[in-house]
Amino acid sequence: MPNENDFELQELQLTDYAAAMALWNSAPGVRVNEPREEYERILHRNPGLATAAWIGDELAGAVLCCHDGRRGYLYHLAVAEKFRRRGIARAIVDHCLQLLTRAGIQRCTIFLVADNTSGRDFWLSNGWRERTDLVAFARDL
Repeated sequence: MPNENDFELQELQLTDYAAAMALWNSAPGVRVNEPREEYERILHRNPGLATAAWIGDELAGAVLCCHDGRRGYLYHLAVAEKFRRRGIARAIVDHCLQLLTRAGIQRCTIFLVADNTSGRDFWLSNGWRERTDLVAFARDL
C-alpha cells in the first residue's frame, strides 16, 4: 500500500483520457476542452512525453507534453486539490523537461490563462519567465 505522499510518474495513456479531463477541469484557472481525438493525436505524435502522477490508483496530476521538432510545449498542467503542495507539479514538469532535452529540444513554452494567478506564481517561482514581447493569436480551422 503506497504512502499517501508517494507518487509515481508514468506516461499518460489513451485510457487516462476521462480521468485527465476530470482533473484538468477541476483545477482553478485551467480551461480544457480537449476532444478525445486531439488528446490521442498528441499522445501518438509525441510518444512517452505526456506525464501522469499516480498515488495508488488515483490520478494526482497530469500534463500534456509535446514538441514540434524545435520547441517543446506543456499543456494543462494540474494537480488534484488534495495532492497539492507535495512537489508533484514540479516533478512532472522536471520530468517532461528532461524528456524534451533528450529529444534535442532547447526551449519549452507554456500558455497560461491570463487570470490564473496561482499558475503564474507557480511558473515564476520555478524559474520560468513571462514573455511580454509576444502576443498570442489563434484561429479555429
